[in-house]
Amino acid sequence: MSRKSAESRLPFKEEPTRPSFRRERAAMKRGLWPVAGCDEVGRGPLAGPVVAAAVILDPERVPRGLNDSKKLDAATREKLYAKICATAEVAVAFGSPARIDRDNILRASLWALARAVAALPVRPQLVFVDGRDRIEVPCECQPVVSGDALIASIAAASIVAKVTRDRLMRQIGAAHPGYGFERHMGYSVPEHFAALQRLGPCIHHRRSFSPVTLAEGGATLDEIEADLLPL
Repeated sequence: MSRKSAESRLPFKEEPTRPSFRRERAAMKRGLWPVAGCDEVGRGPLAGPVVAAAVILDPERVPRGLNDSKKLDAATREKLYAKICATAEVAVAFGSPARIDRDNILRASLWALARAVAALPVRPQLVFVDGRDRIEVPCECQPVVSGDALIASIAAASIVAKVTRDRLMRQIGAAHPGYGFERHMGYSVPEHFAALQRLGPCIHHRRSFSPVTLAEGGATLDEIEADLLPL
């Protein structure tokens, strides 16, 4: 077979997957409604809370352009956040650094997700949650791996959680100048490591995370950077 004929049979490049409202509509057909999507932001940072959001979209007013918040720029997230809050039922919950240090980041995240669902103004009959783990809710719960890239209500929740956390971290940055929280949002970046070495941890740092523990013990910048946590 010639190279030209082989290339002509190659499949076209697939379009990127975008979240859809298909699973929510399927649940409605089964008589399950309301349906909520929930997601969290902030498992990886060294400082600040983990923020969870739960969203029940209006089937007649699903905002266009919903996507995993990590795939959107800040301006687009802000616009979608406003549309989501104007058309959907929304609730947010926080897992504080103290809870993260006490329970570990996974348990604190699952707790915050369940709290967000409980805070919704109406009780859902079905909850889609991003990831592999179910959360403790008094209704059917379906975990969906990469759900923020597949399910519209989870994507909406990821946007709400991300915008909420970024706004909070900017406030924390203003209250604790020198750390750069308003720029890196508490994540593991060289600017943050340098601030940790220079200033030591503040009340918003997660002391159970090893780079923070090292900084608290007077470790050098090289030692802190060498002990990075996976995001």
